[in-house]
Amino acid sequence: MWAMSPWLTDRPIDVGQLLSDAASAGAGGTVVFLGTVRRSAEDGAIEAIEYSAYDEMAEAEFERIVAEATARWPQARVALRHRIGLVPLGEASVVIVTAAPHRAEAYAASRFLIEETKRRAPIWKKERFLSGQSRWVEGQQGGG
Repeated sequence: MWAMSPWLTDRPIDVGQLLSDAASAGAGGTVVFLGTVRRSAEDGAIEAIEYSAYDEMAEAEFERIVAEATARWPQARVALRHRIGLVPLGEASVVIVTAAPHRAEAYAASRFLIEETKRRAPIWKKERFLSGQSRWVEGQQGGG
């Protein structure tokens, strides 16, 4: 399997690299969003989530989503990466970094990017449980 593409990776996400990619001398506000694999009363004893994607479609959709974000917030810089494959409990499945002259723009761009990623990206997830069982998460495109 491949290691990196512009938007997808099968390895742990390097948050520091994404911070560097989005950095700007004109940025007064930088927002980092990490979507991590979690365990909760509703979800059960999850040990990992397996993410799969239609790679070419996902790449194209991320291009469109990021282009829309930068058109809406033209002074913002954006870095985004989504993990594919098995992501263990506590690790990030998606990381978004937005940097803008003001925090309101950085927060708004970040929120837009994660909501559109979850809504539009052709990425699916299968929850894997400590019991050895697994289940596909239905009715949701997108990760994290």
